[in-house]
Amino acid sequence: MPEPIGTVLLAAGRGTRFGVSPKLLSLLDGKPLVRHAAEAAVAADLGPVVAVLGHAAEAVRGALAGLPLTLVENPDYTDGLSTSLRAGLEALPERVAAALVVLGDMPRIGPGLLVHLAEAFRSASVTPSAVVPVRDGQRGNPVLLNRRLLAPGLATLTGDRGAGPLLARRDDVVELSVDEAGVLIDVDTPAALAGLT
Repeated sequence: MPEPIGTVLLAAGRGTRFGVSPKLLSLLDGKPLVRHAAEAAVAADLGPVVAVLGHAAEAVRGALAGLPLTLVENPDYTDGLSTSLRAGLEALPERVAAALVVLGDMPRIGPGLLVHLAEAFRSASVTPSAVVPVRDGQRGNPVLLNRRLLAPGLATLTGDRGAGPLLARRDDVVELSVDEAGVLIDVDTPAALAGLT
């Protein structure tokens, strides 16, 4: 059996550019936005999945009902994405050496892409610090993070940023060329959501 790879689903943000209603609960193809990402993470079947809740936590919890994942509430979610990333990584079992970071507002990410990222990590001749999908020359999401190599840097992240600044300075990041347009599509506004339907 290959070593498990965890998934951290970030579902705590306020989505302020979206307007008053909670963005992650907006419907796409009859399902809440956040459930699309969660179902992909579960279907990839790579290891434990942790969803980090914050804004509208009870409603998001309801939107994820019935899925085999661990729900963690981040009381500091208003301090930015970095706090949710840390909360999610800390909730994974210690033995899980790597974790995919999936954004709750990226509904066009399928389980096949997550498996592809995991395979790139497992098959690298030298264990990378991260695997990042690239489309049209642009780095996208989700990213796979090596928890052991990146632990010191991840512990110091602050504000509304993920691991991007950490990875920008490293030369041991695998860039995986992918066809999936979904790696560059997140839903920040009602117009962006309407564009997906």
